[in-house]
Amino acid sequence: MADKQTLGEGSNGFKVHNSGDSSEEEPEDQNLWPRHLAQKWIPMLFMGTCLLYCARMAMPICAVTMATSFHWTKIDSGLVLGGFFWGYCFTQILGGHISDKVGGERVLFISAVSWSLITAGTPLLAKLGSHTLALMTMARFLMGLLQGVFFPSLASLCSQRVVEGERGFLMSTMNSGSFLGTLLAGGMGSLMLDSYGWESIFYSIGFLSGLWALLVWQCFLKGEVSLKQMEPSVDSQWSLSRTRFLSLFKEPAVWAMVFAHMCICSTSYTLLSWLPTYFKESYPQAKGWVYNVIPWFCAIPSALCGGYVSDFFISQGYSVAAVRKIMQFFAMGVSSIFIMPLSGVVSFPSAVIFISATVGLTTFSSGGVSVNVQDLTPSCAGALFGFMNMLGAFMGLLMVSLSGYLIEVTLSWAWVFSLITLVNATGLGIFLIFGDARRVDLSDYSQVPVIRL
Repeated sequence: MADKQTLGEGSNGFKVHNSGDSSEEEPEDQNLWPRHLAQKWIPMLFMGTCLLYCARMAMPICAVTMATSFHWTKIDSGLVLGGFFWGYCFTQILGGHISDKVGGERVLFISAVSWSLITAGTPLLAKLGSHTLALMTMARFLMGLLQGVFFPSLASLCSQRVVEGERGFLMSTMNSGSFLGTLLAGGMGSLMLDSYGWESIFYSIGFLSGLWALLVWQCFLKGEVSLKQMEPSVDSQWSLSRTRFLSLFKEPAVWAMVFAHMCICSTSYTLLSWLPTYFKESYPQAKGWVYNVIPWFCAIPSALCGGYVSDFFISQGYSVAAVRKIMQFFAMGVSSIFIMPLSGVVSFPSAVIFISATVGLTTFSSGGVSVNVQDLTPSCAGALFGFMNMLGAFMGLLMVSLSGYLIEVTLSWAWVFSLITLVNATGLGIFLIFGDARRVDLSDYSQVPVIRL
């Protein structure tokens, strides 16, 4: 009975081998992090995710001040903020594919070094000449280009280096680092913005990101502690040829996952980019640290709770597909309920509560579509996650830019929040109907015996 359920739901919580002999576990385990090494890498990756989002949030936090200084319109601000997503689209698949082949540790290191330099150099670019708008758009484009490899590499690491039963909580932990980064950028950034000017935010975040990259190099990638390249996995019986990779897109479950991920990414990016401006304009007397801190502070325990709950339900024997859909229902459906009142007139405390609930519930996606790629295609999780993250970034670009246009033309935020609700509802409906968790990356999965951990 256990084997039957596993074959129907994929490999989450189970290891897949070519034979039932437990001696076959050794080839697969050679790529896994030993426990002591994982205990060092996980907090390091958590800090890296935190700093990545600090760097990403620097421009949205400073957008209002910079718009005043450089005389930008809302359309201009949308162009600068949207420039990030143009670059973010280009390196997703490449970063994931390279990480699937050689491991993502060095990919993350090179990415961090590069984005730290761009972040620290942004104030210098702004003062180079009269073409500030073009230079800032280019800086955001390069930031997106260099950060685009991070999450596909993280998905690949999670699939290749971590045992299946711990992946949901790990991804939630990593994603909670993004909310801590947003929290720090919002809280400390608001204080630094008022006291030292917008340039100080870029300088400090760039320095800390470079320091993190240096620690990764010194502690993990230099000398004898350097990890070897990924060894061929048992799953290599399914080679990642172009034909095989494209065949994945014949599966409705893959497209449902990709589409839902596109939708929730675009709505999250829109909130991330425009919430500081929304609060600044709608409640000009409010303290910036309140609305830049509280929503992201609430998101951290929510992300950890969501990851724990999803793994707990699966360990209790619940269908993996059902758990993924339930988590996504909260992330996209219930969160939209709290978005809709913002289309009308609400008090500042109510707006903070609604946004906090929305952001907190959105984190449940870490137990939904964000980890679903590892259910469906663990052998190429990095490349496929890169593909759907690329589409998510492209849709985010369109929504961020469209939101700026709607605000400029209608002088109302109601259209933006209605658009977010519509996109969430559409993506959730597709995932609930067509989503699944059966493994689809093996040519003949039905012949592969399964061993419970």
